[in-house]
Order: sequence, then C-alpha cells, then structure tokens
Amino acid sequence: MKRISIILAFSFILSIGISQTEKYWSGGSETIFGFATIDDDGNSSGSVMRFAPVLNLQGMYNIDLGKNFGFFTGLGLRNVGYIYDNYKTYNDPNDPEDITYVKKKFRTYNLGVPVGLKLGKLDKLFIYGGYEVEYAFNYKEKTFEGGQKTKFVEWFTDRAEPFQHGFLVGIQLPYGSNIKFKYYLSSFHNQDYLDKNTGQKPYENLNTNIFYFSLNYNLFKNANSYKSKTGNKDFH
Repeated sequence: MKRISIILAFSFILSIGISQTEKYWSGGSETIFGFATIDDDGNSSGSVMRFAPVLNLQGMYNIDLGKNFGFFTGLGLRNVGYIYDNYKTYNDPNDPEDITYVKKKFRTYNLGVPVGLKLGKLDKLFIYGGYEVEYAFNYKEKTFEGGQKTKFVEWFTDRAEPFQHGFLVGIQLPYGSNIKFKYYLSSFHNQDYLDKNTGQKPYENLNTNIFYFSLNYNLFKNANSYKSKTGNKDFH
C-alpha cells in the first residue's frame, strides 16, 4: 500500500510538471566585448579589448518546467577573436634574435550549440549557465606594422583549433536585456600548424584562451509573451 501511494504521488507530481512544461524558440543578436589570456612562450602581456557587434546571432530552444526552472539549447553564429599587440615575427628563420613585434587581430566565425539551464523567475529575472561547443569555419588574420595593414581570410583552416568549447553564465534582466560571460577552455590557435610557404610554425607556444562579456536582448524572451489577449504588445 505504501509503495502504491509513493507511485501515485510521484505520478501526480510528474503529471503536474509535464502539464506546466512550455517549449518555444527565442533569439537575438549579441554584442561582444572580448579579451584573452595569452601565454606566448612566457610572455603574457599585449592583449587588447576587442569590440565585436557583428555578426553574432543566436537562436534558443527553451524547455521551461514551470515558472522558475528550465533548460535551453540552440544554435549560434558568433564572431570570436582577440587582439595581440606583442606578436613576434622572426625575420630570419636561422637567427632567433632577429625579431620584430607587430600588432595582430585574429578572429573566426563559429557555429555553436549550447546546452544549459535557467533558474529564477523565467518571465522576469533569472540566472543561467551552461556549456557550448563551437566549430570554427572561417578565419581572418590582420597584421599592423609600420603604418601598413595586411590581411587574409581562409575557410576551414588548420590555423585555428576547429572545435572550440567553453562555459557560459549570465543573467536575464526584466524587459529582455541580458548580460553574459563566456570563457573558452580550448586554445584559439593550432600550435602545431605548419606554414608550408615559410616552413615555420607561426603559433608555436602561443596558448590563448578567449573570454568575453556580451550584451544581448530578448535572448530567452518568448515571442508569444509580447501578445496579450487583445493582440497588443505586453512588455511586463
């Protein structure tokens, strides 16, 4: 009898959870303020903030198990990179002392899939956290030296680690505003990459982990929540 009571109670709680489950898509853009921790063969200075307002798009699939707890996954297109003021180039491969320091800007376009959870008042204020795996499919590198700028772009290159991953945490504010922090556990560059034209490994011993703060809007906002019964917009 006791076992039957427990089963019935569990079934009742489960049925309530299922009946309160809400599934929907949300999404928006992301404005990124990027930084990096750099270990360049012992040198850790030279990182500069990178402002990346485009092209960052996110679509989230939300599974809310009531008003205070939920899960999310989705798909994102993200502009990830960093600026390095003290990148060293070897002018003569046979002379390790013949070095020039230049400014570099690196970036990749990534496709990402996040998974995470939300906790709080899901229609107003809540915190969230999760993990995201990204695939880098487009690479750009800019060099600034002596007032001159050069750049090149490569698709599906080996210069950067193809799969990048990290954790994210954030807070969803009322009326749709959102602040997020993300840290990449993976190194940005492929340190074993060999440039066949020069015979050098340009990113050897260059271990870089990117992290950023970003501003988002309507990242988790259900589009249907804007519509009242009369069809007018509802922003509360």
